[in-house]
Amino acid sequence: MTKITKPTEVKRDWIVIDATGKRFGRMLTEVATLLRGKHKPSYTPNVDCGDYVVIINASKAVYTGLNKGEDKLYHRHSGYFGSVKSEKFAELLEKNPVKLYNLAVRGMLPKTKLGKEMIKKLKVYEGSEHPHTAQTNKANKEGK
Repeated sequence: MTKITKPTEVKRDWIVIDATGKRFGRMLTEVATLLRGKHKPSYTPNVDCGDYVVIINASKAVYTGLNKGEDKLYHRHSGYFGSVKSEKFAELLEKNPVKLYNLAVRGMLPKTKLGKEMIKKLKVYEGSEHPHTAQTNKANKEGK
């Protein structure tokens, strides 16, 4: 018989990931897995089982792709006619890397109320300082 985890039984950890020298996309797929809780044996699809994830040194990640900075676009739309706004990857990285990380991870999570709750557990900081030192932090393992 499969055990179904209840929302009150979920134990959440704080995981700190240093983005220095890591590939952007590979790191974010790992972050999405941690936020979703799929790395835990008690994973239940309809319950938010994920951990809190803190990414530090966000601006020091490695970005692959020859022309990704100029070719990749992020769009947003207000709902009015002709109001599509586009930003290039390079401009978003320069102006607001925190927004770039949130957009990239949000695309890998479910498009439901559950996904909106999961993205709230992601904290991204450009530098190495973050205010979440009071929680019991687990440093991310290199092999995982």
